[in-house]
Amino acid sequence: MEKVQQQQWWRAVKSRLSYKNATIAVCLFNITTVLLLLQGFFYSSSSKFASSHKALYRHIKECEDIRRTMVPVDLIKRVREIEEDVHVETEQIQQKDIKQTAAVDLISRLNNFRSNSDAGSMKALEEWRKRKMERARQRSLVKNGTAIPNYETVQISNL
Repeated sequence: MEKVQQQQWWRAVKSRLSYKNATIAVCLFNITTVLLLLQGFFYSSSSKFASSHKALYRHIKECEDIRRTMVPVDLIKRVREIEEDVHVETEQIQQKDIKQTAAVDLISRLNNFRSNSDAGSMKALEEWRKRKMERARQRSLVKNGTAIPNYETVQISNL
């Protein structure tokens, strides 16, 4: 009778144990095993990770402090001052160059004007200049009270 009971039990197990049920059982076993392993890994490494994380953070902070102290702040300020001075000097040089080029342009235009004008107008311009200079000299002498009336000066001043 025992043999019959064992055979019936085996048939009952066989009917319940199909490939699908076996696959589900193996997957559940694997998932349970993975969860237990992960829990052990994270539990043991979390305390190690926290202490190593603090040490790493402290090391990074010390490195940053050292780097900040090594920055040549005075040198950087001096370089910026020099750059500003150079910028101001270049602006002044550019302004001088502009003025100088304008003066050179004006001189060349005057020279071109003189070369294009005829000799008669140049002679008249020179005479006019001489008369103006003589009148200015006479006025300064009269103001000083040292002027002696002269026929020539009266004749020149009438022109």
